[in-house]
Amino acid sequence: MRQGRPDILIVGGGSAGCALANRLSADGSTRVLVLEAGRRDWRWDVFIHMPAGLATPIGNRFYDWKYESQPEPHMEGRRIYHARGKVLGGSSSINGMIFQRGNPLDYERWAAEPGMETWDFAHCLPYFKRMEDCLAAAPDDPFRGHRGPLGLERGPAASPLFEAFFAAVQQAGYPLTEDVNGARQEGFAMFDRNIRRGRRLSAARAYLHPVLGRPNLELRCRVQIARVLLEGGQAVGVETVKGERIRASEVILCGGAIGSPQLLQLSGIGDPEHLRSIGVEPRHELRGVGENLQDHLEVYVQHTCTQPVSLQPSLRRRRAPWIGFQWLFLRRGPGATNHFEAGGFVRSNDEVAYPNLMFHFLPLAIRYDGSQPEGGHGYQVHIGPMYSDARGSVRITSADPRGKPALRFNYLSTDQDRREWVEAIRCTRRILGQPAFAPFDGGETSPGPSVETDEEILDWVRRDAETALHPSCSCAMGVGEQAVIDPLTMRVHGVDGLRVVDASVFPYVPNGNIYAPTMMVAEKAADLILGATPLEPERTPYYKHPLSATSGSAGGDPDAGQTPEAAGARPETAPSWHRAS
Repeated sequence: MRQGRPDILIVGGGSAGCALANRLSADGSTRVLVLEAGRRDWRWDVFIHMPAGLATPIGNRFYDWKYESQPEPHMEGRRIYHARGKVLGGSSSINGMIFQRGNPLDYERWAAEPGMETWDFAHCLPYFKRMEDCLAAAPDDPFRGHRGPLGLERGPAASPLFEAFFAAVQQAGYPLTEDVNGARQEGFAMFDRNIRRGRRLSAARAYLHPVLGRPNLELRCRVQIARVLLEGGQAVGVETVKGERIRASEVILCGGAIGSPQLLQLSGIGDPEHLRSIGVEPRHELRGVGENLQDHLEVYVQHTCTQPVSLQPSLRRRRAPWIGFQWLFLRRGPGATNHFEAGGFVRSNDEVAYPNLMFHFLPLAIRYDGSQPEGGHGYQVHIGPMYSDARGSVRITSADPRGKPALRFNYLSTDQDRREWVEAIRCTRRILGQPAFAPFDGGETSPGPSVETDEEILDWVRRDAETALHPSCSCAMGVGEQAVIDPLTMRVHGVDGLRVVDASVFPYVPNGNIYAPTMMVAEKAADLILGATPLEPERTPYYKHPLSATSGSAGGDPDAGQTPEAAGARPETAPSWHRAS
């Protein structure tokens, strides 16, 4: 390091690592070194910074670690592809830029676990607010922040197809809501996105680049770590794959739900029997490392469009020069949006206390990797269950740090999972079949009318579903036998000087995209690591469906759960930004 041995060594310059680097180096007396295995996110790289370019990095070895699961036994033996960012900013440099906190009751669920009492929504809300600058929210909105580094722009969702979508969900009996990150998540709305003035605002651009001039902060890219150096029960540094040893007073792993358990296992921390079987000397028994892996699975329900109002023409190669010109010089046009501008959250049955389905609506028909069906105009809904009870694992297969770990998610392995998938498709079809879509609907192309029975739906999901790219929970916080991380310090249980801060520490995956929760965890962890006084909990009332209120779910003001009006929602009318036609 420029000034000698670092006080804090952060392994991974991804979402959480960038946030920690900013917050921990704010004290000029604390020397922070960030080691990132990927390359820099150069400003000229349009495939990172142009929002509509998000499909290009996925599957590209210059941007993506290109993981695959083991053959999934309940998915016809398919290996499910998992893209993870191989560049500064991590997956925040290649993801869909959707900003969703999850439901407040997600964090009440976290807090219900032993030792997790300070991770309820009241304690997490101040950190969600600290990180954001939400342009669409009112200055006095008690749920939203306005002074954080993470700028959020709300999707305009202004095309005829978005209008039809919002009308259709109401015709199907679902409410609109002002803000899925506000007082009421349940319902449909325009989405917040990590986009500012037509450019992706990754964690690296929001948190790290503005402070790289600090003399006590150093960044090194293209440095892959082989193992954490342990002396007795203390982490004292790391060793790179090239054999360089870097010592530090404290090591923080921020490699994500795949990278962090992989590095812990390579360092001899995990299940001793498994480690011995692959030639790694066990150094500390912690059997929960790599277990409890969770994710979201999704499919695309696609329709052809009978009118020329979709964005399908923007996919044509001959349009690329004009789209590129508009973006480069004007920061507008089809290149300046991620196209995930609206969607919502609903409950698929009356047994769940809060939404278990998430919808993204796109005014075009395309897969996440950029491939799309042949033909003209179209539109689609991304849909999938949000809190599956399937659990998987991350396990290294050798002592070689360059090898990829074995990933097993066990998608569709439970009765709950299969039931909710059938409900999800039927719910989606009910929305897309409403009169509001009649002027545009040219018929369902995926899965198509031949898929109708419960078993046909499940067979299609087995063949066609993809990950929503939300791996998490593989080094879970808690105090039980399977817990890996102390929720009060973020330290690895039983190892001094070693912490983990990323999506792997979630005990349960939230019911939305995981970028915002990951950044919240990093913000909260920064105070825990620094020993700073935590932000005061904010017990702001939020909407709870009467089912959750009467069943005794914790969180918010107990009186606020009885009716939508208690949290400022108006289910009998549309929000101020929209009225059904």
